[in-house]
Amino acid sequence: MSAHISLPERIETYLAERRRLGFELQHMGQALARFARYVEAVGHHGPLTVEVMAAWARQVKGGRGDRGTAARALRLFRPFTRWLQQFEPATEVPDEATFGPVPGRVTPHIFRDEEIEALLDAAGRLGPPLRSTVMRTLFGLIACTGLRISEALALVDADVDLSVGVLTVRCSKFGKSRLVPLHPSAVTALRAYRLERTKYVPADPAGPFFIATRGRRLGCALSDRQAHRIFDQLRRELGWVARGGHGAARIHDLRHSFAVRRLLRWHEQGENVHEHMLALSTYMGHAKVSNTYWYLTGTPELLQVVGKRFEHFVDPYEAEEDDDG
Repeated sequence: MSAHISLPERIETYLAERRRLGFELQHMGQALARFARYVEAVGHHGPLTVEVMAAWARQVKGGRGDRGTAARALRLFRPFTRWLQQFEPATEVPDEATFGPVPGRVTPHIFRDEEIEALLDAAGRLGPPLRSTVMRTLFGLIACTGLRISEALALVDADVDLSVGVLTVRCSKFGKSRLVPLHPSAVTALRAYRLERTKYVPADPAGPFFIATRGRRLGCALSDRQAHRIFDQLRRELGWVARGGHGAARIHDLRHSFAVRRLLRWHEQGENVHEHMLALSTYMGHAKVSNTYWYLTGTPELLQVVGKRFEHFVDPYEAEEDDDG
């Protein structure tokens, strides 16, 4: 890196140029900023190398990510490093040789009803009492609303309006905000959690809704790392066998499970699934409705629904005879 122009300055110049062309680059901007802090922390000097970029990619998500996660992180550098070469010719551009190609979407673990119940029961047995209440409520909220873990942890108390039963998710992925209506049972659970929480931490509209429960961090925002650590602990205790393409069930699979269960329920109720897809996409905060349609072909449960509908399309008379039994 030039002795006169720092990496953060190069990144800001690059992002400014691209944004003038109409690109938002919010995710890339955040990732490049984290990378710049990493480069400074490890004391790297001189042109950027694939080695330092790969080392950063490996520690994304606290080192919990798989090869695919690292490959996606490394891919972010390609347009920036190509641009940077005009100023720093020795800059290396990463390719697929390090982690392989970025994989396509991987089939998630779709939780069964009994698995979600077991997870919430296990979370409820954690100690001390406040910790069990926080984790049980967090996992339950994600399961019944399909929130991203980052969205749930970013909620402040004012975002949770239980008088009307609505969450406000602010500036989430892709910089979007949205309202998330709650089922009455979720309102009841969240109200009980808030009441229990006030025994330990004073109410504060600007304070985090989900809080850390130990030591000097009591009342601070619950961290992503802590939430994943406890989930992984409970998953091992429950002895789940992964049914998706990942090595183990993940918190994010609760979100996938919500979408699949909603689509299956509409099918069971005889609803036209396609008429509801835009509403579901908006509710879940997807950038494009095509991201929601992926569930129809990305999971075995919904592939069965698609297959039956195709059979009816091919031979509707035979399907009617089968229905009549």
